[in-house]
Amino acid sequence: MTVAVDLIGFGIVFPILPRYAEDLDISPSVIGLVVASFSLAQLVCAPILGRLSDRYGRKPVLIVSLCGTAVGSVVTGLAGSVWLLLLGRVLDGASGASVSVAQAAVADVAPAAERPRLFGLLGAAFGVGFVLGPAIATLTALGGPHIPFFVAAAIAGVNALVAVRRLPETHPRLAAGGPDMAEAEGSAPEHVGPAGLEPGLHPGGLAGVAPAVLRLVVVAFVALVAFSGFEGTFALLVKARLGLSLSSTGAVFTGIGLALVLVQVGLVHPVSERLGEAGTLRAGLVANGAGLVLLAVDGGWVTLVPALGLLVVGQGLVTPTMSSAVAGRVRAEQRGRVLGFQQSAGSLARVVGPAAAGVLFEHVGVPAPYLAAGALVLVALVLVPARAGRRAWQPSG
Repeated sequence: MTVAVDLIGFGIVFPILPRYAEDLDISPSVIGLVVASFSLAQLVCAPILGRLSDRYGRKPVLIVSLCGTAVGSVVTGLAGSVWLLLLGRVLDGASGASVSVAQAAVADVAPAAERPRLFGLLGAAFGVGFVLGPAIATLTALGGPHIPFFVAAAIAGVNALVAVRRLPETHPRLAAGGPDMAEAEGSAPEHVGPAGLEPGLHPGGLAGVAPAVLRLVVVAFVALVAFSGFEGTFALLVKARLGLSLSSTGAVFTGIGLALVLVQVGLVHPVSERLGEAGTLRAGLVANGAGLVLLAVDGGWVTLVPALGLLVVGQGLVTPTMSSAVAGRVRAEQRGRVLGFQQSAGSLARVVGPAAAGVLFEHVGVPAPYLAAGALVLVALVLVPARAGRRAWQPSG
């Protein structure tokens, strides 16, 4: 529930921000950088906040994250220049630890066999945010372009207050009445070394991350560069090709969010059971690649609708499966740090993707960012580890 409410605030901001920036007479290239600034701040701060959650608990870090979201949204809503707009997005991004810390919290309490399903439900919470967020944005934007950001700030602030009372602490070492470390070790990954760590994973840092985990993070990075380029330019795409208004664009994002909820609630678990985590990743990447290439075709709604359908199914499978796989290979006391590292890599992808897509959109042509993204997805597909099946990523017992 915490993540769902947090993502409602993010969902309010996302479809509005590119057009809001455009109203300040900013070029598409600079709009891409504004969108990317959130992820640039997250790139720097996510590993730090992940490590803090390992040391002090998931709950306090999540509360700080929600408060930072509220402040960043207020600053964004007050922005009358590109510099103040950038400041608001940086503040929001710097506090945006809700993703990796929430994933660590789920992994703290999830049995290995249930992990893909529960990460799918966590992903569905993201989808709820993208259903309700754009819908709220569509209505509140009628009162002016600044109003959606103030609504997002209010939602995050109330969420922080509720979390203080109702959000449980899940870290095995810190949770009152929670499992002790001996029980937590029952969920440790297989192939642990003599110190109880995965080979090469050192307690003091991330320099020794195991090769399988590092390769998964690289796959996630490449795939997200491709997908975030689509996200960062989609509002401009539908305006250029279909002449959609701001409210209509928000309605499209609402439909995307609803479809994400359905995919992550209904498809992730059965597909993972049938194909394993590696097969699920490959299936999702194939769908993403096909959707991006189809998006490059200017066929109106005839090509746009199936392209979006493929992208929703693909990303709906890839995101929770990737996080589940990484979380399942590290111990509880390192989980926040490693998932923070993964989020940091994802944040870098969200810097590179929108910025590059904005440049390609402006200087090469409308189809260019989507064709380039399709090629990147093919690279990610090749990089998926050959022995990354579900059993290889889960403990042996």
